Parts: sequence; C-alpha cells; structure tokens
Amino acid sequence: MWLYAFTVFLSAFLLFQVQPMIAKMILPWFGGTAAVWAACLLFFQAVLLAGYAYTHGAVRRLAPRRQWMLHTALLLIALAALPILPDAQWKPATPEMPAARILALLAVTVGLPYFLLSATAPLVQAWFARALPGRSPYRLYALSNLGSMLALLTYPPLLEPQLTLKQQAWGWSGAFVVFAALCVSTGWKSLRSGAGPAGPAEAPDPPPAAPSWRMHILWAALAMGPSVLLLALTTHMTTDLAPMPFLWVLPLALYLLTFILAFDAPRWYARPYFLYALPLAVGALLWLAHLGPEARPRLMLLLPGYAVCFFVCCMVCHGELARLKPDPKHLTAFYLMVSVGCALGGLFVAVLAPALFNAMYELPLAIGLCGLLAALVLYLEPQWPFRRDWLGWPSILLMTGVAVLWGFVGREIREMTRGALVVKRNFYGELRVRQYNGIYDWDGYRTLVHGAINHGEQFSHPARRREIATYYCEDTGLGLWMASRPQGSFQRVGVLGLGAGTIAGYSRFGDVYRFYELNPEVPKIAKNYFWYLEHAEGVIEVVLGDGRLSMERETPQNYDLLVMDAFSSDSIPVHLLTKEAMQLYFRHLKPDGVLAVHISNRYVDLKPVLEREAAILGKAALLVETEDSGDGRCFGTTWVMMANHPGVFAREPYQKGGQKLEKAEWMRPWTDDYSNLFQVIK
Repeated sequence: MWLYAFTVFLSAFLLFQVQPMIAKMILPWFGGTAAVWAACLLFFQAVLLAGYAYTHGAVRRLAPRRQWMLHTALLLIALAALPILPDAQWKPATPEMPAARILALLAVTVGLPYFLLSATAPLVQAWFARALPGRSPYRLYALSNLGSMLALLTYPPLLEPQLTLKQQAWGWSGAFVVFAALCVSTGWKSLRSGAGPAGPAEAPDPPPAAPSWRMHILWAALAMGPSVLLLALTTHMTTDLAPMPFLWVLPLALYLLTFILAFDAPRWYARPYFLYALPLAVGALLWLAHLGPEARPRLMLLLPGYAVCFFVCCMVCHGELARLKPDPKHLTAFYLMVSVGCALGGLFVAVLAPALFNAMYELPLAIGLCGLLAALVLYLEPQWPFRRDWLGWPSILLMTGVAVLWGFVGREIREMTRGALVVKRNFYGELRVRQYNGIYDWDGYRTLVHGAINHGEQFSHPARRREIATYYCEDTGLGLWMASRPQGSFQRVGVLGLGAGTIAGYSRFGDVYRFYELNPEVPKIAKNYFWYLEHAEGVIEVVLGDGRLSMERETPQNYDLLVMDAFSSDSIPVHLLTKEAMQLYFRHLKPDGVLAVHISNRYVDLKPVLEREAAILGKAALLVETEDSGDGRCFGTTWVMMANHPGVFAREPYQKGGQKLEKAEWMRPWTDDYSNLFQVIK
C-alpha cells in the first residue's frame, strides 16, 4: 500500500512544484505580466488532459503488462529531457504571439515529464484497483491532491527564498529520477500481485451501469466552473497586485484543498451549510471585484476575503462532483471528463477571453457560472423539491436567486466599460481611456487605465495639454532631474514604459526621447487619445517589445537619463529590478547619467531592493518621496535616483527634495537567478 501511496504523492508533489518554478523562469522573457501565469496554467491543464486521456486509453485497450512496458519506456525517454532549464533562444524578439510561444517553450522544456506525471495518479489508481479489487482507489486521489497542495504551499516560503532557479531546476530533476524508479517499481509490483482484472467475474453483484452522456457533461461542467474562477481570480489579483508565485499559489492551493476534502470523505462537504454560504460568497466576490483601488481594504484583509469566498465556491462545485463520482470501474472516464472541464476553463480564460472580450469580463462570468452550476445540481436532485414543483416556493426562490445573481453580473460587466472612450484588451492586459469633464472646461481631463491602475492623465483643454500631472510633477524625482538640466544642452532620454506619454511633455527642441513599450496597443492609444506625443518639442522614438530585452540587443545609447516607469501599477516586472538589469541600464548611460526608478506602490516596498542593488554595484542612490497635491493634479510618489558617483546629486534641486536610502543589509540582493517579492510586501 505504501508504494502506491508514495508514488502518487511524489508525482503530484512534482507536478505542482514545477508550475510556479518554470513560470518564474520564463516570466522575464514575456514582460513579467500576469497573463504569463494564465498561459502556463492553460498548458498544464491541457497536458493534464492529455495524461488522463493516455491513461484512459491504455487501461481500456492494453493488457496490464503492456501498460507497464509502455509507461516505463516513456519514463526512460523523459529522463533525457532533464534538467528542466528553458533555452535562452526562446526569448521573443517581438511582442507578437506571446501565448503561442509560451506554450511551445513549455512543451519543449517540460512537456514529456509533466505529461507522465499527469498520467501517474489515474494510472496508479487503476493498477491499485486491479491489484486490490476490494479497496477504493479514490483515497489515493485525495492523497495526490494533498501532495499537490503541499508542493504549492512549500514553494514561496521554503524553496523560492533559499534556492536559485538553477538549483531548483536541478533539485526537481533529481526528484523526478526518484519518481521514475518508484513508478516502474509500482507497476511491476501490481503485475506480480496475482490479482486478475477487477470486473463482474470477481464480484457477486452485477456490473455497474455506465454513466450517461449527460452525467459526463455534468462532470465536465462542475470541473470547468472552479477552473474558470481559479484563472480569472488569479489574473485579477496578479494584474492589480503582482505576478509573483505567492499570488499564483494561494488560489491554486485552495482549489486543490477543496479537491482533497471533497474526495477524502463525504463528511468534509457539509452540503447544506456550503449551499447556504454560496450566495454570500458569490455576492462578496462580485463586491470585492467591483471595488476600485481607493476603496479596497488593506492587502492583509483583501486576500483573506478573496480566499474564503473562492474556497466556498470551489467546495460546492467539487463537493457536488465527488457526490457524483462513479464506480471505480469507470474511474478513468470520470477523471478524463474532469480534466476536460479543467482544460476548457483554462482555454476560455487564457485564449478565448482575450480574443473575444474587450475587457476582463471573465471574473464576473466565472462567479455567475458557479452559482448557476449549484442551481443546476439542485434542480437535477430527485429528492429536492425544485424539480417536482415548478410553481412551489423553493423553485421560485431558486430561479429568483439565479436571476438576481446574473443581473449583478450583467451590471458589473456594463460598469467595466461605461463612459470609456476606448477599451482595448490583449495578452498584456486591459486598457481604458476615460474622459472626465469638470464644472468648467478648464478642469476636464482624460486618463489611461490599465486594469485598475492609472497610467497617466492629461488635461483636455487646449491651453493645458502640456501641463505635467500625476506621477511626474516638478517636485518628483523626475521633476528634480528636469529642473537640473543645463540650459541650451540637448538631452538623450530613455524611458521604459510609455503610458499616456506624459514624460514626453518635458522634451525640448533638440532632445531625443526613446520609449520602450511592451504592449503594442499603448502607442496607438497614446497617439490617438492623448496629446503629449503630438505636442512634444523633441524627437520621439518608440521601440516595441520588453524594454530590457530590447536594450540587451542595442549598442550603448549614451542616455543622460534613463527612466524606469514600469512600476507605477501594482504589477511588478521583477526582471527589471535585478543586479544584471541594473548593470545593463548603466551600460546605456553616460558616465554622469542618472537612472530614475519610479516605485510608487500600494502593496510592495521596493526601496530595500534598490538600496541593495546600489550598494553591491557601488552606485550613489537618492530617495525622493512626495505627497498628493491639494488640487489633485500631482500624486504622491516614490522615486529612487541612481548615479555612478554622489557628485551628480550635489545640485540644488536634489538637495531640497532628496534623502538617503535606508540600508537594507538584511536583504539578499536580487539577481536573474533569485528574487523574492514575498519579503517586500508592505
């Protein structure tokens, strides 16, 4: 028994440990955006489906000995793919087709090992049912989900802070070798057990009837609902917060926990209580998703709120799924339909939603879907009164509740784009331009919003279109550098992040401002809906693609100023903050040039990161913090200015507005091989 259990546990542990690991490895190559994790989850769910389909076909069509021989051969081939380190040749040269490139990269790097790990849980359960026909194999399914959850929970606090990515990859690869040996031994043990195939010849009872096609569809639907909610909520959180493993892992761990509880024993799914709690959970989720950045509670209150509501929704769907599980004779078909539902959920969020929707509608749709599935299961339940009496109060209340829920879903979808001049959606996120008209024309302005984060504002009155606003006002770190420019000199300025193009408003005749922008929709919006680029006095250049990857391919640009403006939102592209990234930036600066890093952030304190980078590279650093202006034109900001020597900051503007960074010797410097956002959460 222990051999089956340990093989299933280790396979599940490795299956889910590799997910945040490989996603973090490739995250810098695709701009550090939240959509990278959604694309990775789609790949993992699709390969999980392929693994379950392989098991279903092998169990139905191959004799036990041939199953073992085929699986052993594939395991030996998979060992040749180790270690799981992605090849740098997969770095994209342009921002087009990122999702397809991610899927291909993952298939080459980790495809076959992940496929075999995916197939292990149902295959070993089938071997277990054959060798021990009187024992239920579904407890092994709960054990596999326990291994998956432990893998996720141990990655952010234990592996990520202690090991580099290369060490993690080699350690995982070594554990896969151990797993392969265990899996081969388990299959051989089941062959030598002497038990014949489980079936009607060994049982006094008649064989169980095959589940109907409607039941197969219901299995897939109950698996799809939580899958859509998982990806939609994760995308929502990592877009507004940060694409870091902790926020990837938290919803996925809760998702797996509900699988564990639902399939371990019926007592965990206290059905009446969870069904009563479901309306409260879906209502609270819609309310939290609707809140703007200013109205949201603190992170330590926001995350538990999301977690509890998400847990209730998943527990209802997975609890109902466990109640409907078939006889072990149809075990592989059941798992196949569950994986079909999970894969369809991933396909919807990662591929179809960005192509079909102009805004992120999938979160309210996912919330509504979970409520609808619960109502459908109750309607199909023979002993409940909903189906027997259409005009009875229970049926009326049920249909009214579903109608009210979808009414709020529709209202939330409508509110997401109401009043917007334009709404654009692609792999890199959702962009909206809104026009706000004041009491007088003089006060009107328009703003560019990415997700829920302001990425620039501009006054719409012709006389005010060159005024600098938001994060770039005269007293900010950027404003101090602009005030210190010698009169009559031409400046060459590089900027990572275009936004509305506000920084172009500082350009003077003869200057060259070169913007690096990842999202191809942003330059179109900046040119068509804002006026900073149009009214700029200097020469404006826009380079499409990830700023760091673009700069790696360029010769030194000799910038007087290089602005890192990729952190004004709460989604942190970590690869732009590592020691190697800083070395690259200074390669493109003049000897007396300045690196200006904008790190205003609600949830993450990046000052210790930059202090460590400056210290280990021997650079001077200056902190410039400002408060909101009384008229609302300027936002409170945090800028860190870095230079080769402290004499650069001896000019008067810096003396008035700057201060030294507090030492952070407790912190391990970030490199391309190591980073830990968890330790800098406020």
